Amino acid sequence: MKDMMAYKGYHGSLHYSDEDQVFHGKIEFIRSLVSYEGTDVRSLRTAFEEAVDDYIELCEEEGKEPEMPFKGSFNVRTGTDLHRRAALVAKSKGMNLNKIVTDALENYLSTVEGA
Repeated sequence: MKDMMAYKGYHGSLHYSDEDQVFHGKIEFIRSLVSYEGTDVRSLRTAFEEAVDDYIELCEEEGKEPEMPFKGSFNVRTGTDLHRRAALVAKSKGMNLNKIVTDALENYLSTVEGA
């Protein structure tokens, strides 16, 4: 994935500030703000991995479960008409709405590059 790093199931963004001449990023797809920076690609990668490890360790010390990105569920706001149409199709096919949405998403993602 472009402009992203992965480590232990977490994904981190990477950006460059020309003004500060530093690379920086944050762990994406979780509510907690965990950021990192480095002066080159190697130090940014190291800082990202250390940030993930520190985040997991801090959660353990506080006795709470670390947030994990991509829990397998999310809310979709489709609008009334699309919701109605999808629900009617699901009903007519003896399926539930979740299956219709999952199949549609799978179909779409199979057609886009890099998914």
